[in-house]
Order: sequence, then C-alpha cells, then structure tokens
Amino acid sequence: MQATSGKKAANKKWRQIGIGIVIVLGIGFVYLFMTIRKNRGEILSAMEAQTGDAVTAVIRDLSATASATGQIESVQTANLSAKTPDIVQELFVTVGDSVQKGVPLAQLDTDDLVFRVTRMEQNLTLQEANLTTLLDGATDEEIAAAEAAVTSAELALADLLAGPTEEQIAEYEANVHAQQASVYSASASYNSALDSVSDTAVAQARLDVINAQTAYDNAKDVNDSFANAQTNDALEDAVTDLAVAQAALDNLLDGPKQGNVTNAAGNVSAAVASLEQTEANYDKLLVGATASQIEAAQATLAQAESTLDKLVDSTSDADLAIAEAEVEQARLALLDAEESLADATITAPFDGLITAVNITEGEMGSGTLFQIMSNNRQVVLSIDEIDVGSINIGQQATITLETWPNDEISGEVTAIAPSATNSNNIVSYDVTLTLDESGVDLPILAGMTANADLVTDNYEDVLAVPNAAITADREAGTYSVNLVTGEVDERGMPIVEETAVTIGLKDNDFTQILSGISAGDELIIGELIAPIQRFHGPFGGGDDEDEEGK
Repeated sequence: MQATSGKKAANKKWRQIGIGIVIVLGIGFVYLFMTIRKNRGEILSAMEAQTGDAVTAVIRDLSATASATGQIESVQTANLSAKTPDIVQELFVTVGDSVQKGVPLAQLDTDDLVFRVTRMEQNLTLQEANLTTLLDGATDEEIAAAEAAVTSAELALADLLAGPTEEQIAEYEANVHAQQASVYSASASYNSALDSVSDTAVAQARLDVINAQTAYDNAKDVNDSFANAQTNDALEDAVTDLAVAQAALDNLLDGPKQGNVTNAAGNVSAAVASLEQTEANYDKLLVGATASQIEAAQATLAQAESTLDKLVDSTSDADLAIAEAEVEQARLALLDAEESLADATITAPFDGLITAVNITEGEMGSGTLFQIMSNNRQVVLSIDEIDVGSINIGQQATITLETWPNDEISGEVTAIAPSATNSNNIVSYDVTLTLDESGVDLPILAGMTANADLVTDNYEDVLAVPNAAITADREAGTYSVNLVTGEVDERGMPIVEETAVTIGLKDNDFTQILSGISAGDELIIGELIAPIQRFHGPFGGGDDEDEEGK
C-alpha cells in the first residue's frame, strides 16, 4: 500500500515536472516567437498578421470602401439629323471613323439657303439706310420736292373746284374735231380698199400685158437671129416686163385684197373709239369735277402736306423706335438665314467615333443621319439602396475591368440617379463615374464589365490597429484587444491584459480605435491571455490541486 502510494507520488511528481517543463517551454516559445516577429519590424502588415504576432497601434489614414459592378459607357452619344431636310451633296465619313469636334460629316444642298442669305443681307442694308435717314434728317432737296408736291396738289384741287376755263373748253373742242377728221379719213381709206378694182384699171392692165407680150416676141426673134450679149439682155428685160404686167392683171382680176380691207376696217374702228373717248372727256369737262374727284384731290393734298411736315419737323421718338425695330428684325432674319446655311453642313458635336451612317450621296437627308459616341468613357454602376446613402459626388474610386483585372484605373463619382430601378425586388441606383485614362494604355471599349471600389469615408491621422487585433463579443456588442502592459510577471514574462476598446471606421485591413488604447501601444494577435493567466508557476498551481483532488 505504501509502495503503491510512493509510486503514485513519484509519478505525480514527475508528471508535474513534465508539465512544468512543457509550460515553461511553451511560454518561452511564445515569448521568443513574439520577440522574433516583433524584431522583424515595428508594424506587421495587416494582411500578414497571425495569431501570436505583436503589432503596434499607429496613427494613419483610413478609408472605407463600397464595391459595385457596372459597364463602360461613352460619356456622350448623339443622333445627328438635319434641321431642314435636303439633298445630300457630299458625304465625308463612314462607320468607324474617328472625328474631332466641328469636322464636317455631310454637306446638304445650299442653293436656296445662299439666295435667302443674300436677300436678308439686302433687306438689312435697306433698313439700316432708312434708320440713318431718320437720324440724319431731311435734306434741302427732299424738302423742296415735298413743297413742290404740296403746291401741285393745291393747284389740282383749285382747278377742280373752279371748273373748266375757256381755253380748256376750246382745247377739248379742237380735240373732238381732230378725232372726227380721223374717222372721216379712215372711212375713206376703207371705201378706197373696197373700190380699188375698176373696169378702166382692168382694161389698162390687159393692154399692158399685150404690149409686154409684143415686146417679148420681138426681142426673142432678134435674139434668135442675131444672138449676142445685148440681144440676150433685151430678151431677159422683156421676160421680166411681161411677168410684171401679167401679175398686175391677175391682181386686178382677183378683186380687192382682204388684208387691205381688214386693216382699213380696223383703222375706222380705232378712230371711232378715240372720237368717243374725246367726246366723253369733253362732256366731263363741261359738267365739272365730281365729288369723288374733289375728295381724291383733297386726300392727295393732305398726304403731300403730311410728308412735308414730317420732313420739316424733327423725327419723332416713335418713328425712330419703329425704324430701329425694323433694323433689328432684319438683323435677326439674316442671322436665322445664316444659321440655316450653317446647319446645312452636318458637323461632329464632339470628339468621338462614328457608329452609324444612315444616308448616301444624292438621297434626301431626313431623320437620323449619323450616330456618334464620344471618346471619353465613364462607368455606370448599380449601387444597392443600402450603400447609396454613403455615396457622394466627387468621391474617388478604383476601377478594374474584367478584361484586365490587374490594371487599376482611377475614377470619380460625377452623378447619382435621382430615381431607383427595381429588379427582382432589389432596389438600386445608377451611379456614374468618370475615368481618368491618363497614363492608361488600354483599348477600353463601351460595354466592358467594370468593378469599382468607392471610397465612402476617408479619415486622416486616426489611431488604427490591424483588424486581426480586435476581438469582438457579438452578443454583448463589445470589442477588446490584447494589450502588452510593458510589465513582466515574477517569471520575467510580459504581462498581457484584455482591454476594452471603442472602434470606429473599418476597412479591409485596419480598424479605427476611438478609445481604450494609445498610439504606440503593443498588442498581441489572438487569445493568449487566458492560458498565460492560468499558470502561476512552472511547478505547481491550480492544476496540481485539481489533480490531487481527483
């Protein structure tokens, strides 16, 4: 029994010694491991931090990000059409061409537009001249002409009111007599045309034919007998005389010419009409001026006097205002015509790429003629409604493309959609980022998938520790760290205490510490506190007592 007890005591002693050796070696190994890792650098990377590492609370900048996926789009797209459809005279681009702002894409017909511009230029010149005339006032010549017009109108009215003079009556009577003589003369000519064929004239014409025939026969006999140049000329003269005599006889036998009779009849009608008009004028003269004639003469006089008054008096403000308005209207009309002429040349509204050409030369240019997208790219993200509240205009972002996942591109939030989209009961908002493509040598194309990390918060010079140094109690909602106090226990080992902290902003690597520790404090990663506090010495402690009690 005693031997057994002694054996147990010996085993227990050796077991305690072994446990003590293991504990000492474990603590020493931990201490040595911490020291070695600490000596590698004051601050370990948050990505490299592992259980047992010593890290230091430091002052640094801290940012929080939100991630989202979207697509590359062009900043600008445009459908180009003609304001006034017309025939396409020239086409300068094809699909796929890169163009700069202002470069002509197509030329429409301009003939009518050029004519309109010329007409508007002339109208503006006229209106400006009218305004200048008003501003300069009337010249002496213009005033003299207006005075003469007034005098003439006064005399005309006075003549109408006074009635015809004896001289006027005598003049009108002479005109009537002259027209009557013209009628008599025309009638005589008409009768002469009708009686132009008489028996005496016919008999004389027959005699002329006989004599011409006799002369021809004689000339022919002489020429036949003694042919020479002289007899030949005499024969030709005889032939001509015979033809003329025969034609005269034929005309008489045909009767009066219808054309002569018609002309004579027309002269008679014209003479009669002129006589009737002259007699009517004479009758009006004898009757005197009518009321309408007097009113017309009075109106003419009033207009002439008004014109003279305007020239003599200074130009009124109303007249100047009207003239200035007419100049402005003419100027605007010219600008409109010039703009229409300029619009006949379809130009690129911005630097970009032609994506569609819907016309050919000779066609009527109507509807959408071209489609163009700008060279500048942007990313449109779909941000969940939970995260959109932390997004603001001007926030920075880091963008990668599925095509080149290792190449980062800087971006900035430039627009947030005011209304949401709902897809499969997921509410999201479109957020637009501009791309900073300076220094980026990638053939970025519209439609490529883009992943973006947006900086939602950015704090400068805050106290932070690696995320792995934080121990969270989810149920209690508290956080703590393993703080190296800087003291050692009776064995010379560093004392580590669990210390409550208040946290703030957190990113993928670091967490902001609002309270609980200070910059420069050393922390241990992982749960090392409990095992260290359970051992009170290398060869005894609570475990021994527990073992004995078993």
